[in-house]
Amino acid sequence: MSRDSSEAAHDINFASDLRSLMPRVDFSRRQALVTTLATGFALATQPVSAQTAITTSTDGIDAGEVQIPTADVDIPAYRAMPLGAGPFPIVLVVQEIFGVHEHIKDVCRRFAKAGYMAVAPQMYARQGDVLKLSKIDEIRAIVAKVPDAQVMSDLDAAVAFAELSGKGDATRLGITGFCWGGRITWLYATHNAKVKASVAWYGRLTGETNALTPKNPVDVAADLKAPVLGLYGGDDQGIPVDTVEQMRTACKAAGKTCEIVVYPGAPHAFHADYRPSYRAEPAKDGWAKLLAWFKQNGVSAK
Repeated sequence: MSRDSSEAAHDINFASDLRSLMPRVDFSRRQALVTTLATGFALATQPVSAQTAITTSTDGIDAGEVQIPTADVDIPAYRAMPLGAGPFPIVLVVQEIFGVHEHIKDVCRRFAKAGYMAVAPQMYARQGDVLKLSKIDEIRAIVAKVPDAQVMSDLDAAVAFAELSGKGDATRLGITGFCWGGRITWLYATHNAKVKASVAWYGRLTGETNALTPKNPVDVAADLKAPVLGLYGGDDQGIPVDTVEQMRTACKAAGKTCEIVVYPGAPHAFHADYRPSYRAEPAKDGWAKLLAWFKQNGVSAK
């Protein structure tokens, strides 16, 4: 057997082994399938602010697109990790509403530089490609079709992918997410008992529910299985400070380890360095707090 065919056979067996670990989930609402990640930034975020956009190089790390076998299909993801044998602590990086575009990929590379294996699955792969949409309402229409159950299952698949690769250490598992992904970060901390630490960046905490998104983070504070650090902007027009205080109160009442930081004057998406909303001081402070939170709670590079 040639080297190429041997590698292909390994990939097939790897995918088969992963899929056998996944629960059977009926994703009958699938309408489209995104099979690869786009390059660059989401169209809806254009023009990108070239003066502030941070670019992290791939020097000294292994970074690129991978395919993650899930319960029903393979979905694309971006994976970045240090060079070397590992295993490395795993960090799930959950996208903004705009999907896995260049900013999320860059965040993964930043984690790799810090000694982590970061994986960012494309969470809307079955519903459509939001990266090519220019209007936020069009994006919201696709995101509204994404069930929380699907997201939880796909994140479980990403953990299994990282662990079975031999490069990821699932005993040191963390998760972080931005905007839409911030809400998911809170929910995943109630879903997977393996999570050691979570950091939610300006994720929605309250709001309307439906069959696909039946719970808000404030509803499940008592179910948290991991410490959560929440990073929020005092001038976030979409996430009022009073809802942040509701979450703080719910965590305290449930006896959970939660620390919530509100940055005065910071808007929504203050970490998004490619957008006008970027605020360097809270973004850098939040990143430092994230790394410290992971280390404090057992998700650190050896």
